[in-house]
Amino acid sequence: MHIFSKKVDLSNHLKENNLDKSSVGFVPTMGALHAGHLSLLKKSIENNAATIISIFVNPTQFNNPEDLKKYPRTLESDVEKIKTISEKILVYAPTIEDIYEGNTKSEHYNFDGLENQMEGKFRPGHFDGVGTVVKRLFEIVNPTNAYFGEKDFQQLQIVKKLVEKEKLSVTIIGCPIFREKNGLAMSSRNERLSENEKKEASIIFKTLNEAKILFGTKSAKEVAKYVTKSFSNHPIFELEYFEIADEASLLTCKRKNKKKKYRAFIAVFVNKIRLIDTISLN
Repeated sequence: MHIFSKKVDLSNHLKENNLDKSSVGFVPTMGALHAGHLSLLKKSIENNAATIISIFVNPTQFNNPEDLKKYPRTLESDVEKIKTISEKILVYAPTIEDIYEGNTKSEHYNFDGLENQMEGKFRPGHFDGVGTVVKRLFEIVNPTNAYFGEKDFQQLQIVKKLVEKEKLSVTIIGCPIFREKNGLAMSSRNERLSENEKKEASIIFKTLNEAKILFGTKSAKEVAKYVTKSFSNHPIFELEYFEIADEASLLTCKRKNKKKKYRAFIAVFVNKIRLIDTISLN
């Protein structure tokens, strides 16, 4: 298996093996890989001549320094997991210097308002950091297709908008959420949960499913009240937000429109560990 820490070495390898002229699938990650990430790799292998995964904890998308410090860094075990899918997968695990070249700061982007909703409200500058690193990674890897999980649905929409606005020649493919047996959306942050917290966190997906049922007959406002009350009865959880929004614009649903597709978004703290999830409502 080839592991690259420098973009020049990755680029040279692609050229030397004529992979730069083939279809290249790309899975950008921050490591601490789980079954959801591996499913993205499988999808890429099915549809491309070569597959590259990046493992890089991007500092510019963290507005909380403590969260950045505690984010799991598990390159060795990540590589072992990748090998179970294929040893032909190329791993790009760069340093901050290799990505940012001494200028570790975000560019500012206008994503037509997508960046101001949900995560954007609570994590100032987050999507500038996401846009900056994704654009740089696309420029380095030059992929044909890039694969992102739908758990970070707002991020998926942001990346699609980035590609549209920057006129980048890559197709963005969203892939289904992978879940634990109890329904908890798989996330690198789950590694920081105790077994009991993991068990209790099943309430997140259960509540989203209840919200989906309620949304068939109730208003978005009534559904939001139900969700808020549900979490108020569970003291180990702190609900940061629950939103029902239009999938395309991400604007909060004020009044239901049968022609629009809606999605519920949630962010919850469990002992200072932040978990997000989402579900399609119609």
